[in-house]
Parts: sequence; C-alpha cells; structure tokens
Amino acid sequence: MTGPGEAPTGAGLRRPERVLPLACLAAAIVLGASELMTTFQLSATGNVPLCAVNGTDRHHLAQLVLAVFGGVATIGAVLGGSRAAARAVAAAGAIALLLFLIVDLPAANNVGSVSSACDLAGQLQTAKAVPQAGFWLEMVGALALALSGVALATLNPEQLRAIRPAWLGGPKAEGRPGESAEHGGEPEAARSRDDRQRKASLARTQSDRRSERT
Repeated sequence: MTGPGEAPTGAGLRRPERVLPLACLAAAIVLGASELMTTFQLSATGNVPLCAVNGTDRHHLAQLVLAVFGGVATIGAVLGGSRAAARAVAAAGAIALLLFLIVDLPAANNVGSVSSACDLAGQLQTAKAVPQAGFWLEMVGALALALSGVALATLNPEQLRAIRPAWLGGPKAEGRPGESAEHGGEPEAARSRDDRQRKASLARTQSDRRSERT
C-alpha cells in the first residue's frame, strides 16, 4: 500500500525508459547489418551501374564492431545497473554517428574517379556515388544508437536495475488483469481477502438481524 502522494511500487515499469534497452539493441542490430550491405552504387553517366561499394569497403568492419560493443554494453548496463556501461553505449553510438558523418555522408552523390575497389580505376572513368540501403540503415542505426544511448546514460543505477526484465530478476510488472485503479494497484490476493472479509461481515450482520426479528 502507498500513501496519497507516493507512486506505487513498480510504477516505473510503466515509464518510457523501459523501452530504452530495446531501442539500443534494435539500433545496434540495424547498424551492424548496414556494414554488411551495399553503401553506394557507383554509376557512370546515364546512371549506368559500374560496381557496388559495401560498408566493409568503407569502414573495414568498424561499424560492426561498434554495434556489437553497443549491444553488449546495453545488456551489461541493464543486468548490472551500471552507469559506466550505459555511458559506453552512448559513446559507441556517438563514434558510429561521427564515422557516418565524416566518412560516408560527404561521399553521397559525389562525382569523381572510380574507386580502386571496382577494379576500373585504370579506365579513367568517373562515377557518381548513389546511396543505397546500407547507407540509409547506417544513418538510422548510428543516430538511434547515439540518442538512445545518451538517454540510457541519464538513468541512475536503481533505474537501470528497475528496467531489467522480470525473468532476469527485475521487478515484476503491475497492471495485470484483475487490478483496477479504484484499488490503487493492490495485488489480486489482497483484494480477494478483503472481499471475503466484507462478505463474512455482511453475512454476520444479516444473521444478527434475523435473530433480532425472531
């Protein structure tokens, strides 16, 4: 039971920060996947495709490493209630975003000599770097990991432990079927006991009235 001005135990489980670990993990997955996809399609004049450039050609798996690190740090932050791990998630997202802004974004739609990765440099051709799915996923993943990581880093250790799933030892969620606002979120068992007591009291009262009449 809680007082009028107090939040019920486990009320934080219904707060938006409960989705932060999931957002961090989803962002890390998107960022890691982008590294294995095509970042740019090099096209000659007239949009004639010449070759594709993957994320690994651009970053040498750096974004994949950051994604794995960010995902592991997210799990460590929640399971251990560690602010240091939460800050590591934010750092991984910030580095991934900087890498995107410095390496890939300036090259988008640029026209220049064909990269040696295409094995066409000797032909002195020029091509336009057209962004592909990997480019957009990298942008979304890096930005989401940075923002959700920063948000996760603002939580204190108690809040980090509170968003731990119940099956991993976290607090159990409230608001299950059978709970209602008029009972202030009391457990089902406690309310059932109160109901039984009220029924028993009512039965005794009715019995006393019948006795008085006879």
